[in-house]
Amino acid sequence: MNKKELKKMLKPLIKECIKEVMFEDGTLSTIIAEVMQGVGQPIVEAKQRTPKRKKPIYETDDQAKTRLDAKRKQMMESIGGDAYNGVNLFEGTTPTSAPTQQGQGPLDGIDPKDPGVDISSVMKKSTAIWSKMKGKQNGK
Repeated sequence: MNKKELKKMLKPLIKECIKEVMFEDGTLSTIIAEVMQGVGQPIVEAKQRTPKRKKPIYETDDQAKTRLDAKRKQMMESIGGDAYNGVNLFEGTTPTSAPTQQGQGPLDGIDPKDPGVDISSVMKKSTAIWSKMKGKQNGK
């Protein structure tokens, strides 16, 4: 008897024995019960509800000014606005100089009083520049 013949004869017998042990003797149900005991509480996935975003509300300059004035009035009332009636708390103050520590912004380290770069000459010449560019596009 060669290996193929032996395998052909034993394979069905082994399958049948395994099925008998697993199903008829209750081995499979015992294994499942032990696994479930080890797991404990079943894991249940709950989907969190995300609140819907409201569309951004854009306000005009007049609406913003009205809103800010109302907020200022409310703040003055909360701190005892009678004491500061008609007084500008920031009158005569100037912005502080740039902070000494390095930050992440594009204008970090720049003094707020810095006048910047004068670009008025560029704006005056822009008409001529655009005219030249337009002429090149038309094939001139």
